[in-house]
Amino acid sequence: MIEPIGNQYVVARPVYSANAFGEEHKKKHRHHKTLLDHLKKWFRCSAQKAKRIALSLFPIASWLPAYRIKEWLLSDIVSGISTGLVAVLQGLAFALLVTIPPSYGLYAAFFPVIIYFFLGTSRHISVGPFPVLSMMVGAVVVRLTPIADTPGPTVTDSSVANDSSLDEHKVMVAATVTILSGIIQLLMGVLQLGFVVIYLSESLISGFTTAAAVHVLVSQLKFILQLTVPAHADPFSIFKVLISIFSQIEKTNIADLVTSLIILLVVFVVKEINQRYKAKLPVPIPIELIMTVIATGVSYGFDFKNRFNVAVVGEMKSGFQAPITPNVQTFQDTIGDCFGIAIVGFAVAFSVASVYSLKYDYPIDGNQIAGLLSAVIVLIVILAIGFLLEPLQKSVLAALALGNLKGMLMQFTEIRRLWRKDKYDCLIWVMTFIFAVVLGLGLGLAASVAFQLLTIVFRTQFPKCSTLANVGRSNIYKNRKDYSEMYEPDGVKIFRCPSPIYFANISFFKQKLIDAVGFSPLRILHKRNKALKKIRKLQKKGLLQVTQILQEFIRIQVDVYIVGTDDDFIEKLARCEFFDDEVKDSIFFLTIHDAVLHILMKKDYSTSKFNPSQEKEAKLDFTINTNGGLRNRECQVRFLSRFTCI
Repeated sequence: MIEPIGNQYVVARPVYSANAFGEEHKKKHRHHKTLLDHLKKWFRCSAQKAKRIALSLFPIASWLPAYRIKEWLLSDIVSGISTGLVAVLQGLAFALLVTIPPSYGLYAAFFPVIIYFFLGTSRHISVGPFPVLSMMVGAVVVRLTPIADTPGPTVTDSSVANDSSLDEHKVMVAATVTILSGIIQLLMGVLQLGFVVIYLSESLISGFTTAAAVHVLVSQLKFILQLTVPAHADPFSIFKVLISIFSQIEKTNIADLVTSLIILLVVFVVKEINQRYKAKLPVPIPIELIMTVIATGVSYGFDFKNRFNVAVVGEMKSGFQAPITPNVQTFQDTIGDCFGIAIVGFAVAFSVASVYSLKYDYPIDGNQIAGLLSAVIVLIVILAIGFLLEPLQKSVLAALALGNLKGMLMQFTEIRRLWRKDKYDCLIWVMTFIFAVVLGLGLGLAASVAFQLLTIVFRTQFPKCSTLANVGRSNIYKNRKDYSEMYEPDGVKIFRCPSPIYFANISFFKQKLIDAVGFSPLRILHKRNKALKKIRKLQKKGLLQVTQILQEFIRIQVDVYIVGTDDDFIEKLARCEFFDDEVKDSIFFLTIHDAVLHILMKKDYSTSKFNPSQEKEAKLDFTINTNGGLRNRECQVRFLSRFTCI
């Protein structure tokens, strides 16, 4: 019975052990679904299920009929045009990260948008080239591309260097990696494996993308300075690239350097204006487009290619190139890289889409991976006006790519926030950044995930155990170190372990429990057994009667009570034959207070015994099990509850 009294409540109920509660409140019988039940449900077919699957695969069928033409069309036209123009420039710029001709970047800006228009579930993200993924694909392309003057790359086909151009081979590798990554993402969707993204925490993704931004920054220096830098894809490659750049810094093309600095300065200033006055501006100033038009015109008008020997985009073939057959050997060589690319691509897209879905209150599907006008703009460039970009300097594209890294590089400020929020998350960010920078994006991601999982093990291996005590003479129990007015019933110790007990932390748990109790049960047991042997010898000789002496031996015992457990946990212990004449299921109680009241009643205490002036040096009344704790059983069960040693 619960009676509210002002802002307080009075609860009147019996003291419940788990057994007593189960006897008074019978549990309903529930049928737990088996694997066969799930398979039957999975393969069961109905009209509603078919419709639901069709709408999940083709979301356009659900949102297109509900499209608000008058409200959304104009803004979609404006955003589609601006997004398309930016996609063109990003496609050209990020193609440099993949080390393929810039014109192929336009394909990456076109086809994903068309596919996502029909299959996507987010209204706010525009799919296309992304610097992190471009860097990861570029690292694979570099590793698998034969270079005559650079030892060590893997050559998958000995005829490549002789019969085909280097660019064609790079395009083949990039296309193969892209296809395999897409197949992996498709399989993840079919198998409903979207949950794997939970293993990439926010701090890990932030640290990884920041490291990728550093890689992008370093990789673009050779275009800004127009230096010949051999490609590296192995660990410590970023340092090798920097050494190569600084060793030939005197060969810098001044025209490219000056152009890049001007572009960077203007882009940063205008982007800051867009951010500061975004509420007043009808649309953001398309600074990338403006600078591209100006830079292309200046380069063409003053013939920068011949006068200053700058590197330009070069020939932009109109139309689409004929598709090529992926290389099967490349599939085998890149399976690990493709899996990492698929995971990172999904994680980035899902995280961005989740932000907007929460902001604008619409659902997204974590097992699928906006923008028709954007694709039309890219298509126009591919088919008709691509040749206008031929005089554009590659250094301008590199500068525009760096201009878009500001947000990613600003993630360094996350370190301070994470340090205040959670030290482990901060450590994950820092180590992920170091791993990805030093080892490269592929190995760095794998090492980062392993380190993150290691921190989880470390948190559970060394949990923050504490000794609880009563607060305010109520049913509230807190860490006795945190409050001044704490009350501990005489002879009672309440020990809390906030983590599962398993093989990795059992020694730590035992030591913390011994420290909380104040003595080692094994030592007490050893001394008691020696004393019992002497007493039995004296009794046999008739030199000693059973008196109070034996009662003091009984007072050495330690009773152990476990509180806050789930019913399933107790049932599992029973199935494992954990209980016997010594360890009984009566040791389980619903709450700490139930266990404390049980002991007080057992010892014939009254509520007045919660005396703050109790003697701290009073001897404890404990029960010792045969090994100083709950005995080991053949069936190992993880303890998910708090332990109350009383």
